[in-house]
Amino acid sequence: MSEGPADFETAIKACRFGRFNIILLVVALPAVIAPTLETAVVSYILPSAECDLHLDLLDKGILNAVTYCGMILSAIGWGYLADNRGRRNLLIIGYLLDVICVACCAMSQSRVQLMIAKFFGGFIMSGPFAILVAYLSEFHDSNFRSRIMMMIGVMFTFAAIILPVLAILILPQNWNFNLLNMNFVAWKIYLAICGIPSLLCGTCFCFLPESPRFLISQGRNAEALEVLKKIYAINTGNPRDTYPIKELIQEIKQKEVAEKKLSIATIETNRKNDEGKLENNGDEVKDGTLLDKQPNIFKALCSKQYLGLCFQVCFIEFLIMLGQNTLRLWLPQLFASLHEYEQISNESTSMCTVLEYSVNRTELLKNTPRDECVVVITPSSYTNNIIVACVGIVTYLLAGTLINALGNKRIQVIGLIIAGTSGIALYWSTSSLTTIILTSLYSALASMASTSCIGSSVILFPTSLRTMIVSLTMMIGRVGSILGNVMLPIFMSIGCVPPLVMFTMVMYLGCILAALLPSSNKVELK
Repeated sequence: MSEGPADFETAIKACRFGRFNIILLVVALPAVIAPTLETAVVSYILPSAECDLHLDLLDKGILNAVTYCGMILSAIGWGYLADNRGRRNLLIIGYLLDVICVACCAMSQSRVQLMIAKFFGGFIMSGPFAILVAYLSEFHDSNFRSRIMMMIGVMFTFAAIILPVLAILILPQNWNFNLLNMNFVAWKIYLAICGIPSLLCGTCFCFLPESPRFLISQGRNAEALEVLKKIYAINTGNPRDTYPIKELIQEIKQKEVAEKKLSIATIETNRKNDEGKLENNGDEVKDGTLLDKQPNIFKALCSKQYLGLCFQVCFIEFLIMLGQNTLRLWLPQLFASLHEYEQISNESTSMCTVLEYSVNRTELLKNTPRDECVVVITPSSYTNNIIVACVGIVTYLLAGTLINALGNKRIQVIGLIIAGTSGIALYWSTSSLTTIILTSLYSALASMASTSCIGSSVILFPTSLRTMIVSLTMMIGRVGSILGNVMLPIFMSIGCVPPLVMFTMVMYLGCILAALLPSSNKVELK
């Protein structure tokens, strides 16, 4: 039995790892899949929906980007609610609201309706995933926390494979029926099915408890203790009363005492300054206790020490996501065009030919009357996307074995050099096999570099700034995703070279900036 009140880390370790944690991971699988489907599902329906929605190239770019617009606008609000209202209820509300957004997408009868539904889908989905990461980590002790984050990464790669597999099974079907004066075809059924993970996890979270870490931070220790007892009983099979922790530390009281001491220290300092007895005492308090207790995060980020580094990390992520997310979201469209062209011509083709064919095909279909507009979708149109996703898994596994030896900085530099080279090499690609290899390398290594960039920002900034810099970096990266998806159709309409130059230059420029970062290999967290 524990003597005296226990802190959270001691209390959660006493629960051990067992059946409850496994149940939590099972529920987390659809919860991780859902945001991946939300951001990427549109890219798979574009070849099928061209005739129904009369899409041009810019429409396709906006549809790919609009989800990220919603995510950017709601990010701060979700963060505030999660820190003040808890995790579990917001997870339930967020995922179930996403089901409504997905249903609206599936019922869309025009491109404007689909754009609006995808915007609100991104607006809603921005919160649940960020909250999910915190929720999962707060049910595990320090020995398992990093492994759980690795499991989330594996779940993401699994989600990337689900999309093309579902596309192969559903999109080639000739389904067409009317319901409640609305027309439904295969791509709308595909959208609706992609809402199942949100429905599953939103329902399952109703049966899971609130994060005990959050409850303790709110002074609700009695509720937190009951949750911990429940976890202990499920994991061990022992009665709840045998849980060794009987009392938890009152963090709220500790905060109140600290704030009271801080107020007394501040008043005393001001008094002494007014009397002129200790001229430097106020500065010492300001730089020490006050800054630690109530840090001005934005002022600290704008300080000479961190402003340049903050800009550098954010701009690297901006460049990487501009290239990586643009190519990733356009690959289903490009591969579908590649397959269709090869079926027509019975010969392998270059990347430039595919880009030109995709532009001309889109323009032709947009100007074709809806009754005469026909698209041919076969299972082979999406098999290449499965290959790209599998290469991503292999790349992450390889990077995971080398990260400790090379460090985040070197992983970034190597990944960006190869990705940039793969981008420009597409100009000389003369076969579908070469195109698949180069696009797989580009997508996988750029994604790895993006993850390494986030890892570097975690290490290079102190604890008081860490959450803010990660959030800011991800937000700026999403801005890059929006810009890239809007720019690509414009460049494609100009010719073959501009898109490939864009893919290449952002990676090379990101590589140069990454090489100038301070080394983060084996650096202790500040």
